[in-house]
Amino acid sequence: MQVVTKAIQDIYLDDYAWCYGCGRLNQDGLHFKTVWEENKTVTVYTPREEHTAIPGFVYGGLIASLIDCHGTGSASMMLHHKNGHRIGDGTEPPRFVTASLHVDFIKPTPHGVELRAEGTVEEIHPKKFKVKTAVFADKICCAKGEVIAVIMPSTFK
Repeated sequence: MQVVTKAIQDIYLDDYAWCYGCGRLNQDGLHFKTVWEENKTVTVYTPREEHTAIPGFVYGGLIASLIDCHGTGSASMMLHHKNGHRIGDGTEPPRFVTASLHVDFIKPTPHGVELRAEGTVEEIHPKKFKVKTAVFADKICCAKGEVIAVIMPSTFK
């Protein structure tokens, strides 16, 4: 029986599954998982105690990491879908790296609640995508961000 996964990060090849934010093989990582939900991409995460900025609030670097990994995962899902594939169909998804990350912190993010990143994806070039993301805590928008994601080069020379 084939297990059908839902998150794009679940089907990244092992060589590319080590990211601290979204790599399933990084035992110390955050393990963000990005999925489709109707016409948007979604990543849900509950911060751990060590993600505290000051008591009661989440460290901004975690929010930036969430937006970053959500953006590259969203771009990967969009191109995978555009290429005629679906998560769990046995095909390797494209991997993206961040070319640009911009984050605006709207409100302090409360600790102890689930965070929900919601994104929209726009293709701006066949190998480059823009992902706009809003991060919510208890349905309140705490941060907004934009990632320009590019297809990962095959070599790093």
